[in-house]
Amino acid sequence: MTPIRYYKPELDLLRLCAFLFVFFTHRMDLAPIDPVQYYWGHHISLVGVFGVPLFFFLSAFLITELLTKEQDQFGKISVKSFYIRRILRIWPLYFTFFFGMVLVTQFSDKFGQISPGTQFAFSLFSGNWYISFNEWLSSYPINPLWSISVEEQLYISLPLIVFYAGKKGLKIFSLLSLLLAYATIIYYALKPTEGFSGQWTNSFVHFQFFAAGILLSIYLKSWQPKWPTVPRIVIFMAGLVCWLLASIVCGIHADAPHLSTISQAICGWLLILVGVVMFFLSLYGASLKYMPPALVYLGRISYGMYIFHITMFWLVYQIFKEELASFSAMIGLYEWRNNVGFIIAFLATVIISLLSYRFFEKPFLQLKRRFTFIPSRD
Repeated sequence: MTPIRYYKPELDLLRLCAFLFVFFTHRMDLAPIDPVQYYWGHHISLVGVFGVPLFFFLSAFLITELLTKEQDQFGKISVKSFYIRRILRIWPLYFTFFFGMVLVTQFSDKFGQISPGTQFAFSLFSGNWYISFNEWLSSYPINPLWSISVEEQLYISLPLIVFYAGKKGLKIFSLLSLLLAYATIIYYALKPTEGFSGQWTNSFVHFQFFAAGILLSIYLKSWQPKWPTVPRIVIFMAGLVCWLLASIVCGIHADAPHLSTISQAICGWLLILVGVVMFFLSLYGASLKYMPPALVYLGRISYGMYIFHITMFWLVYQIFKEELASFSAMIGLYEWRNNVGFIIAFLATVIISLLSYRFFEKPFLQLKRRFTFIPSRD
């Protein structure tokens, strides 16, 4: 039986959007934007952190599409092959980067320290829980890996649900995930904090985005909107407005102090969820002519860009900040953090991710094809 190929370039373009949202937010950790002078620039950058839930949604949607199509075409899915595919896609770069940073921190304190407890937790893809109970790590470049842990926790359960319970099981799992997510959100709202909040790295909170991706895959039934450009732009902007309302009005600020009431917390997270779905619908089913191949390719390598971007920021804004400040002054750009530094960090992230994808990740992706039943972009 000839397998049906499933590839949606707009999902890669959405991944690029998700990465850019996150990239702009993480820049603010080391080069803040003045909220008084640049009010909207500050707040739009601040809500970019919600690009992580967009990543979660896209992963759940795509995995559900592939698993259900495999089941429909072949009558069953191969749980073993699914795990092998995920291992070959995620583990090589994840563990190489993580233990590379562990090695670096043994010889230099410029990248912080990575404790044995941190190594153990991140080795078992429970790094998000470690952060939830211990706050952010002193080794700044590995902090983003928490979200990989959350995704891996989904990957463990999803194929088993499809194998044993099919689409009905996915629906039940999704509804239970939504209930658990908002029960957790209420729990945090009842325990406000003026310091670090573990809510942002809590798996239960983010499983709502997995649930939404799963349910949309099931209920869309391969339907794709054929809307013209203007409505798509309006929907995209409406998604951004939802995120801004969640942040400015409801006070949802990732790991920052959470002082929202229960109603604000529920409304805020619902707005984030609605915004994620709107971003998805704004591009899903769009014509290929609106998808520049270069941007689609950047979305394809967004996993590497996500892994490396914090390290590039750290190199630019911490380790080589004096050299870059001198260079910027020499060419007459004194506000180097807002221009030269940002551009250098972005270009460095793209270049190292291109090299990683071409020479390190791709051999594993080629091996992954041997265990693939529904071919996709990889």
